[in-house]
Amino acid sequence: MVSLLDTVAQRLQPAFDALEPGADPILRLSEHADAQVNGVLGLAKRLGRPPREVAEEIVARSDLAGLCEQIEIAGPGFLNLTFSAAFLGRHLEALAADGHLGVRQSDADGTVVVDYGAPNVAKEMHVGHLRSAIIGDALARLLDYSGSRVIRENHIGDWGTPFGMLIEHSLDIGEAEAAREIALGDLNAFYQEARKAFDGDPEFAERSRRRVVLLQSGDPETMRLWARLVEDSIRYFSVVFSRLGVLLTPDDVRGESAYNDLLPGVVEALADKGLLVESEGALCVFPPGFSNREGEALPVIVRKSDGGYNYAATDLACIRDRTDRLGADLILYVVGAPQSQHFEMVFAVAAMAGWLDEERRAVHVAFGSVLGEDRKMFRTRSGESTKLIDLLDEAVERALAVVREKNPALDEAAASAVAEAIGIGAVKYADLSTERTRDYVFDWDRMLAFEGNTAPYLQYAHARICSIFRRAAAEGAPPRAFGRPQEAAERALVLCLSAFGDAVASAIAAYGPHRLCTYLYELAGTFTSFYEHCPVLRAGEEATVARRLGLCELTRRVLAQGLELLGIAAPEQM
Repeated sequence: MVSLLDTVAQRLQPAFDALEPGADPILRLSEHADAQVNGVLGLAKRLGRPPREVAEEIVARSDLAGLCEQIEIAGPGFLNLTFSAAFLGRHLEALAADGHLGVRQSDADGTVVVDYGAPNVAKEMHVGHLRSAIIGDALARLLDYSGSRVIRENHIGDWGTPFGMLIEHSLDIGEAEAAREIALGDLNAFYQEARKAFDGDPEFAERSRRRVVLLQSGDPETMRLWARLVEDSIRYFSVVFSRLGVLLTPDDVRGESAYNDLLPGVVEALADKGLLVESEGALCVFPPGFSNREGEALPVIVRKSDGGYNYAATDLACIRDRTDRLGADLILYVVGAPQSQHFEMVFAVAAMAGWLDEERRAVHVAFGSVLGEDRKMFRTRSGESTKLIDLLDEAVERALAVVREKNPALDEAAASAVAEAIGIGAVKYADLSTERTRDYVFDWDRMLAFEGNTAPYLQYAHARICSIFRRAAAEGAPPRAFGRPQEAAERALVLCLSAFGDAVASAIAAYGPHRLCTYLYELAGTFTSFYEHCPVLRAGEEATVARRLGLCELTRRVLAQGLELLGIAAPEQM
């Protein structure tokens, strides 16, 4: 469906085109009226005319009959629009009938590959993996809901020299015990024990080195042992992702090992294009525009002097594979900000090779760090990285205490289910509501609060609407209806509901889920004001009750859908 603002903008456009073809009305919702036209000032400046004079001509040329009941020229040349109740009522009915709640369906981004998650085999998932997983998952949900073909890829670290010592350690303790430790989430201890043996036992270290050679040569028994480590780790990762409400599955895994056979082809293709330069025995590409502090050109090392390959070669093979095999039009790499220069250089080389261009793009969706109260990297009190699964357990435990305090009438099963939704949702929303490139401080009290811009506040707003419907059913209230808003608070709620599609589009355009979070917080606040000023079940006239129940229903749907796009549950009671 066409959004409310787009409908008005389409009617304004001919008046702007008459003065300057293609001039943008710049229409926004406004606190001064229902909407404000902000494009007059810029247009007047370009035309060299007084802004109010241009505003008057725009008003005279515009056909807003049936949409606006008042148009006011304000200040130096802004147009304040007040929509008619009939127009708002028609839009409300269309919004309620639309399966996507006003979110425009478009395949403008075509096939989008979202690379997120990215843990390492036989190493614990810690809080550092949190942002990649939930930001990537939210973007994948948003793009999918908006009509793009989305392919999720979990680019795990499943190859390299550490696997020699990991395989040997699994043999020393027994394959069954290794599988048990990984299944229990004791990956930190497993890896650290292997590293300790490698550093302290020359015989173990030598066995590990020989095992790496066997792995790289494809020895069947070594490959079997390696595959079991990978499979056991993926199984554990899946448990964590499921608990986190992230949609990655084992089918989405595409490890580094998948690109091994493609690496020689990358070297050959770059050589054919004359891009490779030998530097100190290594084969490199020097993309223009990258230099160190001394002004020396920085290389992308494709093949090392010993004949081995590094991350850059794997990432180049990955881009080539995703554009060729998957037909990717857009690849999103949801990876921490410290990797920014690496990706800029890899993307530049891929463009030089012809694997990326205007129609096939790659974007590094960078994000900041999670900090503790001391504003240093978030860690346990002992100074270790916090295991992600332990963090989630603590979130649910804390949420359960809050639920029991606020609603002691809930039985144990219901309280546990609500605590799971609140605890996991609180952790995810605290992250997603922060502009992704910023660091943020992990604060249990703030994220679990039922006031402010938090998941519990939004979840409670949803649950409160559900409680209205339960009372409505018990009291035999009339069926929900959608009609013309009558009160100011009703109008404000209709206008806010109409902005859902724009909020989703804005979040996608910026690769910023925080924009959707901001919208949902505003919607919950607007609904709270509506609820305070407009009685629903005690409204008196049956038509008014039905209309306000309709507004409640649409608000509930938008809140639930918005939370789902963030990967957060919307409980019906709290």
